[in-house]
Amino acid sequence: MDWIQAVVAALVVSAAAALRPWRGVGPHGPPWPWLAWWILLPALWGADRYVDMPAAQPLSGACLLMLMCGWPMAMLALVPVAAVTALLAGLSPGEAVDRFVWLGVVPATLALGLGAAIRRWLPNHLMVFILGRGFFATAIAGTLAGTAAALMHADLAGLGVGDLALGRWLAAWGDAWLSGMIVAIFVAFRPEWLATYADRIYLPVEQR
Repeated sequence: MDWIQAVVAALVVSAAAALRPWRGVGPHGPPWPWLAWWILLPALWGADRYVDMPAAQPLSGACLLMLMCGWPMAMLALVPVAAVTALLAGLSPGEAVDRFVWLGVVPATLALGLGAAIRRWLPNHLMVFILGRGFFATAIAGTLAGTAAALMHADLAGLGVGDLALGRWLAAWGDAWLSGMIVAIFVAFRPEWLATYADRIYLPVEQR
């Protein structure tokens, strides 16, 4: 199974690199909140190892990063996140790839798909963006990714499928609350820090 995850990771990184997302970054570089969140992610991804408590499931943070800088840039940024997490938490290369896929690629990609559905089927309003993409899409994507990971890692440190799935579900909701709050603040005060948000789409003309 490890080789499948390695292939998925390689394909995702190749696809993201082919899109050359760095072209969208301005001459002054990416906004500092992107970098701050990116730097924080290894602390979230390795939380269970740092406290030596398998039941304490790590947060993903990938959905928020995707909302900040877009899917291609997020996928490339998550590669060093996995590498730093492996170094700090003492993960093997296979475990690092596992976290890259299940904490990064899968939830962020699911959130991207859910966001596209929200934009297609729900009204284009800033509260729909905040609650739909910032909160509910993050919660659903994290839950689905966590459940799938639990089914594939049922023997992780002696945890059963139910216990691991419950831990990932709780982590997904924690991730969603954090993402929703930060997205709400950014939409209100610094919408330019969200690459996936635009006033012309989500803010009615009379309110601009």
